[in-house]
Amino acid sequence: MGALDEGHYHAEIDNEVSFELGFESQPETLAIQDAVRVLLQGLGEDINREGIKKTPFRVAKALRQGTRGYKQKVNDIVHGALFPEAGLEGGSGQAGGVGGLVIVRDLDLFSYCESCLLPFQVKCHVGYVPSGKRVVGLSKLSRVADIFAKRLQSPQRLADEVCTALQHGIKPTGVAVVLQCMHICFPNFESAFLDSTSQGWVKITATSGSGVFEDGNADVWTDFWSLLKFRGISIDNAHRRSSSQSWCPSQSCGMLGQANSAMTNAVNSILKSLGEDPLREELVETPSRFVKWFMNFRNSNLEMKLNGFVRSRIDTRSPSGQVGNFNDGICSELNLSFWSQCEHHLLPFQGVVHIGYHSSDGVNPVGRPLVLSVVHFYGFKLQVQERVTRQIAETVSSFLGEDIIVVVEANHTCMISRGIEKFGSNTATFAVLGRFSTDPVARAKFLQSLPDSCSAGR
Repeated sequence: MGALDEGHYHAEIDNEVSFELGFESQPETLAIQDAVRVLLQGLGEDINREGIKKTPFRVAKALRQGTRGYKQKVNDIVHGALFPEAGLEGGSGQAGGVGGLVIVRDLDLFSYCESCLLPFQVKCHVGYVPSGKRVVGLSKLSRVADIFAKRLQSPQRLADEVCTALQHGIKPTGVAVVLQCMHICFPNFESAFLDSTSQGWVKITATSGSGVFEDGNADVWTDFWSLLKFRGISIDNAHRRSSSQSWCPSQSCGMLGQANSAMTNAVNSILKSLGEDPLREELVETPSRFVKWFMNFRNSNLEMKLNGFVRSRIDTRSPSGQVGNFNDGICSELNLSFWSQCEHHLLPFQGVVHIGYHSSDGVNPVGRPLVLSVVHFYGFKLQVQERVTRQIAETVSSFLGEDIIVVVEANHTCMISRGIEKFGSNTATFAVLGRFSTDPVARAKFLQSLPDSCSAGR
């Protein structure tokens, strides 16, 4: 049975278990787990609750995997990966191992933002001009970039470190690095209610060059940009070296105020366990920023937040008491933005919610703002997408009627910032109540009305 042979299958499981047991007992992992328990308790969570009992270990494993670059060295990767390649024989020109431009495009990376500890996505393009009749194995460009991405970073530092490492490691005529970075923009609980149009992502482009690329106006840069454009890669304002000092949304929140000292100390402990210096200038305010963001998800009370708006179930029948044509009365509230926090890995996910319901007169009896407030209330908690979908459906049925369909589409950062690294993936969940659960025609009519939101708010 090859790979599906039962003995082979159990051997693979045993290897994974033994790895986790060894990993779990390491001092750094234990310290991160203790720190995560402090953070969870700061939210008012029961650390023995079934859904989050294993969260401290999951978070420790994700963080240590996501920052493994601190323990890796560029020379270990580049050494032995340089291969002889002749240049042009006679005449003028540039090609092969002497002067021929080489670009590797569309490398998907992720890194952790040093300002707030949230992951950010990177589309990386690396180019170099060979010299000395030598070329480097192409996969090594990706691996070197990944070493520096797997550290706490800012976009510009990441671009500079990748560029410098390749220049020193392979000694080419020049190296160019272009990074297209995307950081989740997470509003706080209050601002989400005030501004329902908040953008889901902040985008920035960072560039770095060495050798012949050091001059941003050099002809070789023109060739580089042209080869990116040839692939349909559009980069605005990329010719200007970017400053990513304040690109993180957490840095635009003004004065941080006094944060919970036990929680900030816990974040400092995490930084040390990852191999960082909490006193490094760029990291001094990071614990306070993270705690301020994290406190968006503290436990709260439903009745208090809804302020008595929950009403008795609405009778969806016509005034004469007849049900009528159910499909003629389908109404919807689409593209309701939401943000949440995965309780398994303490990583954000965000997207849109679509709600369908039946109304004989085609009118939302309570208005879109109240529906949006329910979405935000359940979103700003430690959650799983399946649960938040069910909770929204059950709650809106109390004022939109018992016939409800809810679709939630979301991008999960835990899908990119852990071992699986599934960039571009999107998750959809589905809940149906009342007649929507028994009428496939009604479900199909609502689903066909949904906008193309596969990017879930990007």
